[in-house]
Amino acid sequence: MKRKKFIQTTTLASIGTLLMPKIAFSKSDKNKQISIGFIGTGLRGQWLLDLAAKRLDVNIPAICDIDDGMIQKALNILKDNGKKKPVVYNKGKEDFRNLLNRDDLDGVIIATPWEWHAEMSISAMNAGKHVGSEVPAALTVKDCWSLVNASEKSGKFCMLMENVCYRRDIMAILNMVRKGMFGELLHLQGGYQHDLRDVKFNDGKQPYGGGVEFGKKGYSEAKWRTEHSIKRNGDLYPTHGAGPISSILDINRGNRFEHITSTATQARGLHRYIVNKGGKNHPNAKINFKLGDIITSVIKCANGQTIMLSHDTNSPRPYSLNFRVQGTNGIWMRDNDSIYLEDISPKPHLWESFDKYQKEYDHELWKAFSNDAEGAGHGGIDFFIMRAFIESIKRNLSPPIDVYDAVSMSAICPLSEKSIAQGSRPMKFPDFTRGKWKKNKPIFGLSKEF
Repeated sequence: MKRKKFIQTTTLASIGTLLMPKIAFSKSDKNKQISIGFIGTGLRGQWLLDLAAKRLDVNIPAICDIDDGMIQKALNILKDNGKKKPVVYNKGKEDFRNLLNRDDLDGVIIATPWEWHAEMSISAMNAGKHVGSEVPAALTVKDCWSLVNASEKSGKFCMLMENVCYRRDIMAILNMVRKGMFGELLHLQGGYQHDLRDVKFNDGKQPYGGGVEFGKKGYSEAKWRTEHSIKRNGDLYPTHGAGPISSILDINRGNRFEHITSTATQARGLHRYIVNKGGKNHPNAKINFKLGDIITSVIKCANGQTIMLSHDTNSPRPYSLNFRVQGTNGIWMRDNDSIYLEDISPKPHLWESFDKYQKEYDHELWKAFSNDAEGAGHGGIDFFIMRAFIESIKRNLSPPIDVYDAVSMSAICPLSEKSIAQGSRPMKFPDFTRGKWKKNKPIFGLSKEF
């Protein structure tokens, strides 16, 4: 199996590329120890910290956050997992740079508010550390390019911690696609359809609901995430849908996103929530939210396929990532857990359950590690994304979701905003690979190990 291995910075400088093909798959040395720092120890950071702390091959010598309460929770996690007490960096917003200056870190996990991801990731790679960044990787096209340039220049990878790529049903569908069961792919759908009103507002004491406060008066994500709904109108969180679609369509590996067109509905949901929960005279009821309740984006790919992404976080609704895969031979839709394959499904024009296909085409990774993944968060998929990050460092390999994947998915955010601002005008995607997508080979989901 082919994978890609990082080469030395001096070589990178001479040939101007980051990745080179590697013929043999590197085996993991179970006894090899690596050291990882954590920047951001909020609720998401704590989930990832716990996963890393459970591994015997991972040391965690340093953590960073500006919230002492979250730091203490992180210290408790490390103690409960038998890890040594780390050095704590909590002296303000710029103290993360002191953590990055340490010479005993192989990589860092970044789980901070979105606006910090790019700056911290670039600084980390420039300091000689591999990066695992929470989503999205960047908020502007300029920062996307800066991430690519920093990774190529430093020889350090920037892996997007997009866990939905590892969802069990998605990986089974990926298996089926690669076996040609859907024929030639035509259209895919995905998105983030998740009622986040109780995340964007709370009582300042708990992370979910109980009040209509945010910003300085809010707790956890309400401290920072809600502000984006006030100032921005676009697909603010596209990667949960775009990640699996990218792996299925071989984006950046024989295919790429070419242009995007986005639309937005009225902004009603957040104001309505404040009035219903806090009253029409609450100070926050006077805020004008910019984010449309439902954002719809259509992406055209180089190989002809279309993609529809949805962002729906301000309205009452059940959770759904809205996945659909459609090809010349059939279609799968997640919301009704159904599939139809021409000449295979028992009855023409009638859906059948996906259950038997899930069992038959279950990915080898899930067969091998389902017990280890149990209880890991998000139905076990967090286990796989953390394992991929750690094993990529240990084996000196490009991660399965690399910097080019990170920026192509993240660029959806600013491009959708620009499209909406210009009356749903199509926006071109930059070619962040600088043409390498034409020859790059797929790597995601080809390993039996990560």
